[in-house]
Amino acid sequence: MGFSADFDKALQIGRPPNIQKLFPNSRALIVSGKVIDRAMLKKGHAMTMAANGRNSVVIRAALKAAQRANAAIIIEIAKSESGYCLVNMWNLAQYVNTFCNELGITIPVAVHADHFGLKKPVEVNAAKIDVPSMFDFGITSVAIDASHMSEEQNLLANIALNPFIPPWAGYETEVGEIRGKEGLSTPAEALFLIQGLNAHGIFPDWIALNNGTSHGIEESSAGIQVELTREIHEVLEPYRVSGAQHGTSGNSVERLKRIADETRTTKANVATALQMISWGVKVNEFGNAFLDESGNFIKIPDQGVTGDLWQEMVSYAQSKSWKKGDYKKLNLPFETRLLSQSRDIRERMEKPVEDFVYDLLVNCFNAADTAPLAIEEILRAGSYDVGVKAERIEDPDDWTPGKITERAIKLHREEELPAGDFED
Repeated sequence: MGFSADFDKALQIGRPPNIQKLFPNSRALIVSGKVIDRAMLKKGHAMTMAANGRNSVVIRAALKAAQRANAAIIIEIAKSESGYCLVNMWNLAQYVNTFCNELGITIPVAVHADHFGLKKPVEVNAAKIDVPSMFDFGITSVAIDASHMSEEQNLLANIALNPFIPPWAGYETEVGEIRGKEGLSTPAEALFLIQGLNAHGIFPDWIALNNGTSHGIEESSAGIQVELTREIHEVLEPYRVSGAQHGTSGNSVERLKRIADETRTTKANVATALQMISWGVKVNEFGNAFLDESGNFIKIPDQGVTGDLWQEMVSYAQSKSWKKGDYKKLNLPFETRLLSQSRDIRERMEKPVEDFVYDLLVNCFNAADTAPLAIEEILRAGSYDVGVKAERIEDPDDWTPGKITERAIKLHREEELPAGDFED
């Protein structure tokens, strides 16, 4: 997709105010997450990748893949990832803007702050400062994740933080702590959250579920529960909320295709697989890393980082007694080492990631040729703000704080459930 009159017009009117202020002379079409969601809905049975940019190689590769596929895409980083990656929610837009201009990227890109996690109600006040600061630095979409609190606390946290999210921005909420096959989200829990938000005039673009996913390296065959996801999305249909699929690494192409085809999912997060491929770790077609007989990752000799650097990375992880799922923490101490390799090594790190992302976008997610649809949405709205998909249908009087607490009692679970992994 080359430069066109429509692209130039979208560039003029489609970039949100924070992006215009930060990058006044940029040719990068950084847009609201709402625009990306609308493009997927417009195509139908399509979802795009939300690529977790744990290192600059992954960000560059994902952008190049989306350009090849002519697909709108999301580049994201989670709050927790900001603790073990050089990339974080306050510099991600800088990376995306720079690479889009350098590489001549002409597809719309949203910059998403994923899993802005809140584990206790007392953290909400601090978040009232953190959330606006992320938008000051170029975030165009955010996921408020208070799903590890009780149902009423989750809802109340989302309500409290909504005034601090620009109305034009993409907005994701979450129900059901991500913890594999244990404690799966229920239609009642999802409905409680979305109805309560609706009553307060809050209309999320996406809802993330605990639908059988687990973050990081998938070691079980449980995976995403398509039927459960479809059931919950059907219950939520009056509220026009799309699905955000987390924990895709390790799930089969068939299962991911079904998520795109049979549910209202428009956003699919991919993190661990992209990281491993960039390093040259051997993965299967699902992005799941192979282990040798000793339980160690298998490094492909002529792919990814050099053999010497890989040995340094492994030795460092072993010195910290890290498990395989902790290798993601190598991103921060080794980012500059990755960048300081020769150009041919950096390129061989990048190309397999690009090919993997392209294949998912085109052959699995049905996201090819959604870039023009995103631009059409901007031109239709005549603005960076494409508005909301839903309208208020719930009575606010039925969703006061007291009544929220009363309603939530019926949803509380008595059984003890495992703690879950929110790191991706």
